[in-house]
Amino acid sequence: MSSKPRLSAAYILEATTFPLIYGKPERLELGKLLSFDLPALTKETWRKYRNELAEVDVIYGGWGSPVLDHAFLDALPALKIVFHGAGTVKPYVTEEFWERGIRITSAARANAIPVAEFTLSQIIFSLKHGWQAVAATRKARRFVRNDELVPSAYESVVGLISLGHTGRLVAERLADLDVEILAFDPYISEHDAAALGVKTCSLLELFARSDVISCHTPLLPETKHLLGAEHFSAMKSGATFINTARGSVVNEPAMISVLARRADIFAVLDVTDPEPPEENSPLFTLPNVVVTPHIAGSIGSECRRMGKMMLEETIRYLSGAPLLGELYKKQLPLLA
Repeated sequence: MSSKPRLSAAYILEATTFPLIYGKPERLELGKLLSFDLPALTKETWRKYRNELAEVDVIYGGWGSPVLDHAFLDALPALKIVFHGAGTVKPYVTEEFWERGIRITSAARANAIPVAEFTLSQIIFSLKHGWQAVAATRKARRFVRNDELVPSAYESVVGLISLGHTGRLVAERLADLDVEILAFDPYISEHDAAALGVKTCSLLELFARSDVISCHTPLLPETKHLLGAEHFSAMKSGATFINTARGSVVNEPAMISVLARRADIFAVLDVTDPEPPEENSPLFTLPNVVVTPHIAGSIGSECRRMGKMMLEETIRYLSGAPLLGELYKKQLPLLA
């Protein structure tokens, strides 16, 4: 009895990120499961292999993949599933893609891990007023600290904006601290919030009560410029705002205007709008702002965690098991 032929697969993503996401161990294991007869392709080179791609059942993508539009999908009539070895798939999926019934799974869960780790580090550091102490010590050239104004990580309040993949991971990690956790998320039930050890409240109340506010909101038409002057003005003295989500969720000029007149609050921004900020942006000069160059997500060897997840998803797919990262059109507006 002949064995069932292996599915045909291809890598199609940005050339520089391909080996970062799909490292040698992951490629070796995937090669044992599927037939990879093409070189790794990019959104610029895939058209040269139209004839060969017509037989491909599975593609592995990531940052810099082609948009899954009519032209691309017509070249892959046998395509059954896309394994997206990165976070959001929103820049890539189209109506044509959903209409064809092709499945897609992403590594958003895996990418959320380093974001949650970075966020936790900044929450704890911010509760200690770490960045303020660094700046003051450097300026004075001696140790400077003001313990009376420091919230600390004991009996303080941390507010989370949205409880998607990343927000939930942050909430789980905060459970090890002696802090109260507030959250604003119109999609979470009281039961699920309680299971996370989180108390839900309005967005304005979250800003007014929290010693640290951490933003994990996805960018949607209804969340663009969600956070404005009234929210930052409501922050308590000594509070810190952290954003590792999307810069456009914040009305940046409004935030800057509040930060410029309130030296008693602080912001740690891993994302901005635009990104990076313009050269003359006040974000580079305001003493109560720290800008990091979008480092919260997967970088370096962390990227291979996403490739490993796609390997694990492939094993599930081939065995007929449910996929942990599978996405559906109706889900996308709710996912962080």
